[in-house]
Amino acid sequence: MEETKESLSFKGVAERLTIGITRILENMPGVVDVRFVEREPAEKRTLLSWEQKNTCILPEDLRDFYLTTDGFTLTWGVQLDNECVSLGCMMVNSVARLCPLLQPVSLFSLPNAPSLADLDWEENSTESGKRHASAAPHFDSRSRIFELDSCGGNGKVCLVYKSCTPGVVAQQSEIWFLDRSLCWHFLTATFTSYYRLMITHLGLPEWQYAFTPYGPSPQAKWASLYQPLIFSSELSLADPAGDSYLNKLDPTKAFKGKAKVPVPKKKQPAQCSLGSTGKSQGSTGRHIGVKR
Repeated sequence: MEETKESLSFKGVAERLTIGITRILENMPGVVDVRFVEREPAEKRTLLSWEQKNTCILPEDLRDFYLTTDGFTLTWGVQLDNECVSLGCMMVNSVARLCPLLQPVSLFSLPNAPSLADLDWEENSTESGKRHASAAPHFDSRSRIFELDSCGGNGKVCLVYKSCTPGVVAQQSEIWFLDRSLCWHFLTATFTSYYRLMITHLGLPEWQYAFTPYGPSPQAKWASLYQPLIFSSELSLADPAGDSYLNKLDPTKAFKGKAKVPVPKKKQPAQCSLGSTGKSQGSTGRHIGVKR
């Protein structure tokens, strides 16, 4: 009886964590092998140790998440030609795997060895179409970056602390996406908002690239067939002018009856005039003949 109660209670927690997405996936046609990995909650001392080690304060929503479950993994696949193909993956690293993106320089490395910090430079002119360019994270000591999700090798979702000072505890954080070309793209200001994005996009391949100027690759676009929880207009948050894409439908024009095209009437007077003209010409001809 106790084991049954514990299993039911965990199912309730899992249902709240996944916001019911498991039931939605299981009811979708062609979706199979929906798996949610059970994890124990993280201990408070583990979170305190992480904060002391990295000189950062975890955001409150992420702390509450780790106190509920130490990480998150939900995968699902589709049935193609009697074979299960893995497709969706939603993941949040555990506290132990919430590691800095920039590892400390080893004593045995060469003094002139290239690093990510070499890619960090200041540009005087801003690039067109690049949002949040001035506020993008830095690869040097000005930012502290921690990996939340490796995205299957297609990039990295990171917890970023900007405007950091050595020796000072960082408190303000954001969620950013680092693509394979090492360009930064802003996702959300809080972990809760990112978690909702991850759930609504169903963990589809390269869904983070929907928030980049170039979008997902052609190989990943076919998976949009299994994307029922968002609208296509959300793939681009705003146009270059800064206005969000809205439905500009005008009901007064859309439901207005079509005006009847007037049918051109036959110009009978003109024909009569032509006939009269012909008659007059004939009569003149007769008169001319008489004169002759």
